[in-house]
Amino acid sequence: MSAAAADLRDLARTLAHDGAALAREMRVGGIGVADTKTSAVDVVTEADRAVESLIRQRITAARPDDAILGEEGDDRPGTSGVRWVVDPIDGTVNYLYGLPDCAVSVAAEVDGRVVAGAVVTIPAGVEYAAARGHGATRDGRPIRVRPSPPLAERLVLTGFGYRREVREHQAGCVARLLPEVRDIRRMGSCSLDLCHVAEGGGDGYVEAGPQPWDWSAGALVLEEAGGRFELLDGTFTLGSHPVRNVVVGAPADGWDDFVEALAAAGFLA
Repeated sequence: MSAAAADLRDLARTLAHDGAALAREMRVGGIGVADTKTSAVDVVTEADRAVESLIRQRITAARPDDAILGEEGDDRPGTSGVRWVVDPIDGTVNYLYGLPDCAVSVAAEVDGRVVAGAVVTIPAGVEYAAARGHGATRDGRPIRVRPSPPLAERLVLTGFGYRREVREHQAGCVARLLPEVRDIRRMGSCSLDLCHVAEGGGDGYVEAGPQPWDWSAGALVLEEAGGRFELLDGTFTLGSHPVRNVVVGAPADGWDDFVEALAAAGFLA
């Protein structure tokens, strides 16, 4: 079973909207912590599990031969060459506290390459979507990155991991980067941060440690909006294991000096 990138994008949009609607409904009566993952502050809510279950069911019904990789559930193999990458709630802590930067992120890979994706905010239902070769949109309207100003005038978005030692390392890198740029923002959702850069709401994004479900859809939105996205090697070692997946996104015209600044600040090997 195969599908064009635009068809996969349209299904991703539907899945993300359905998931966001369920999360919004569950949030009305208040929500609590159901479990933790890497640390006591890395939380999972019942809504995370319910939204992922819903999206898995919808994918299985529509495309039973596709594989699924989700943050909260077991990986499901497939035979079609298509794999769905699902983050039921990106920004779970924001969701828990009722803060606005939280979203459902759904992406589709074909033979290991992301070709379609959608990110839908939970509180307001704002939709970012992209299909490879078809551009990126916000609520159906095309979006583009803003031209990169000089480094000292750039607004950089970032995030922090949940392990204490990782956060300490990231904080040091941020402290060294801050004097070199206009300012730094930490809003709590990797997928939305990438979408913000895609629509001109930031000049670059960096974070060590996000997983594919965090960045897959947002990275495609950024690329299709004229940006560049890469996973680069980092400087931090957790025990004996280097943290290699440093997520970097920026407008293509400002890429080189942004990466140089990140390396100088200690983010990159």
